[in-house]
Amino acid sequence: QVQFVESGGGLAQPGGSLRLTCKAPRMIFSTFAPLDLGWYRQAPGKERELVAQIHNDRTTNYPDSLKGRFTISRDNSRKTVWLQMNNLKPEDTAVYYCNKLRAPDVWGQGTQVTVSS
Repeated sequence: QVQFVESGGGLAQPGGSLRLTCKAPRMIFSTFAPLDLGWYRQAPGKERELVAQIHNDRTTNYPDSLKGRFTISRDNSRKTVWLQMNNLKPEDTAVYYCNKLRAPDVWGQGTQVTVSS
C-alpha cells in the first residue's frame, strides 16, 4: 500500500525554484515521527537516486553535488516532508519520490519536475 503522496512538481526554468511536498495520509503520528525519510529522483533511463535525507532527529544529508541547492525539511505533526529546490538545472529533470530510507514502502506515483527554457 502506498504510504507517501508527492506533489508540487512542474515546469521550471533553469535557475528557478520549486518546492515539493510529500504527505503520509495513511500513517499516524507515532509511526511517522520516528522515520528516517528521503527524497529520491529517477530520470529517464537512469537508476533512482537519493537526493536528500532527513533523520528523525532532523539531521540532514545531501550528495555533494546538490549541497546548497536542495533543502529537505519535515513537520511531524503534519506528517509532511518538503524538498526546496533552488537554482534548478536541466539535469534536475526527473520524477521525484519520497520514502523511508530503510525498507522503503511501495513507491508512489511521484511528481514530475522538468527544468527547461
